[in-house]
Amino acid sequence: VAPVTDEQVERVRSLVAAIPSGRVATYGDIASVAGLSSPRIVGWIMRTDSSDLPWHRVITASGRPARHLRTRQLELLRAEGVLSVDGRIALDEVRYEFAGDRKPGKT
Repeated sequence: VAPVTDEQVERVRSLVAAIPSGRVATYGDIASVAGLSSPRIVGWIMRTDSSDLPWHRVITASGRPARHLRTRQLELLRAEGVLSVDGRIALDEVRYEFAGDRKPGKT
């Protein structure tokens, strides 16, 4: 895997910052729009450089938060009006579509 560039980090950060309250995006959505080869790269960037971002609006393609973040993430989303059923977010209801995303629904 090639090293992550500063430009890629900033692209991911700007995409996460653009997700409005009450909406979510998947790691794959962000990877696709950012031109990254894998959602795992987005996950790595989020783990290392996202404390000042609305990180809770980024979830897995299954609609579930990461296990280690589940309680806090679901609380933050609930405060924004995003509800879960059995710990899963209904992506078809609250998924954010980035401007210029030519692959809607891609995970």
